[in-house]
Amino acid sequence: MKHIKNIFAFIGLLAVAGTFIFAVQSTDIEEKPQQPEVVQEEVTDKSVPDTYQISAIEIPEDLNFAGEPVPLEDPEIMERVDREFLVNTYWQSNAVLIIKRANKYFPIIEPILKKNGIPDDFKYLAVAESGLLNVVSPAGATGFWQIMKDTGKEYGLEVNANVDERYHVEKSTQVACDYIKKWKERFGTWTLTAAAYNAGPAGVQKYMNIQKVDDYYNLLLGDETGRYVFRIMAIKEIISNPEKYGFKVEEEDMYSKVPTFTVEVDSAVTSWADFANLYEINYKVLKRHNPWLREPHLNNTTHKKYVIEIPNKGYYRIGNVGK
Repeated sequence: MKHIKNIFAFIGLLAVAGTFIFAVQSTDIEEKPQQPEVVQEEVTDKSVPDTYQISAIEIPEDLNFAGEPVPLEDPEIMERVDREFLVNTYWQSNAVLIIKRANKYFPIIEPILKKNGIPDDFKYLAVAESGLLNVVSPAGATGFWQIMKDTGKEYGLEVNANVDERYHVEKSTQVACDYIKKWKERFGTWTLTAAAYNAGPAGVQKYMNIQKVDDYYNLLLGDETGRYVFRIMAIKEIISNPEKYGFKVEEEDMYSKVPTFTVEVDSAVTSWADFANLYEINYKVLKRHNPWLREPHLNNTTHKKYVIEIPNKGYYRIGNVGK
């Protein structure tokens, strides 16, 4: 009997302990704060516009250079064309810059080409040559049209340490026209003429003699000249139809020519900086408009007449004038 009482006592003790444990657990559950629901949100990269795509370029079916059609039915020609369209379209910063510069300089170049009977497409040759910058090549070709020193002198430009008219847009464009007309008479087509502009007439003639062909598209040329005409055509298409190739450049984004007037100089100038101060500009601005002036002074022992371009007042921030 004693053992039965002990069993019932043990069972009672277990019941009390279970009740205590349940009470403690219930308290923990009630006091524990509710965790907020985690919502997964889709993260998108806002740095890439929804409209931006990297894709193949559709080549215009009527592609031509100076009215001479491109044989796009030839797969090798098509690949070369495609390469230049892709390279020049997706080199976006350069394309935007040349679109902006073209707005500034094409109005100067176009009437000179027209006056000389040169197809308007040759303005894009200047872009291919220099990007419409007064650059100097490793070989010494200079200016927008990349004219060599001897060629410039042969065609009447003054080229020396004091003055280098290869940097003069109007005068160098006229020399380019004279050069182009001469080689068009020799080679017969505008495409071969453009190739001769790049590689030199002797180089093109050498390839023609060896390969016994007289058409640019049938010639096997060096890499630069082999790409040259196709690059010009790609540049032409992009500048002519920028939005078609994804470029949105508004009118207010364009570079434009600052209005100027001219002053004639027929004597030596000891200091172009002092000369600039007379017109309330500084040396930097004077050089910007007359990059063909290569030294801070002008010798002019022959009293040659030079025409200096001066910007109208108010277009530049001018400091320290006359100091």
